[in-house]
Amino acid sequence: MFDFSRNYFELFGMPVGFLLDGGELATRYRELQKVVHPDRFAAAGGHSQRLSLQGATLVNEAYETLRDPLRRAQYLLQLNGIDVDPQQSTLDDPGFLMQQMELREALAEVRGAPDPQARLDALLREIGGLIKTQIAQIAVQFEEATPEQLNAAVQTVQKMQFLNKLHAEAEAIEADLEEAL
Repeated sequence: MFDFSRNYFELFGMPVGFLLDGGELATRYRELQKVVHPDRFAAAGGHSQRLSLQGATLVNEAYETLRDPLRRAQYLLQLNGIDVDPQQSTLDDPGFLMQQMELREALAEVRGAPDPQARLDALLREIGGLIKTQIAQIAVQFEEATPEQLNAAVQTVQKMQFLNKLHAEAEAIEADLEEAL
């Protein structure tokens, strides 16, 4: 019924790589959902129902991983035998770390700004631009995929983790500001 041994890219019939067509991914996701949807196996035996549920779970996990640039990058590193554990890895880029401290400080000061929403919007744009820069950089690193580039990709993934967390914190502040209105 379903081959659970394939990697996520193979599962979706897509080439292994960082750059992928999001529309094609979504189309193949819908097609795979139809194939493994548990409702199709409601009248089948318990074994088939369990396999269907496992298949649906795998398809959903694969889709969520491949559609998110950070998770896709982490998965590609994993496929290359590199595990990125945020608890055990250190980022060796003093300039980036200084920038992060400045952004965190600016974020902490948003509520006291004369126009908090405008300041927050500017910060969200800045963080979004930094995330796009990291995505472009990691795309090149995975395209070349030399050992040096894969090691550099680990650092880029760590930067993306910092930036995504910062972006989520900024969005939480934005939600708080909207509630206060």
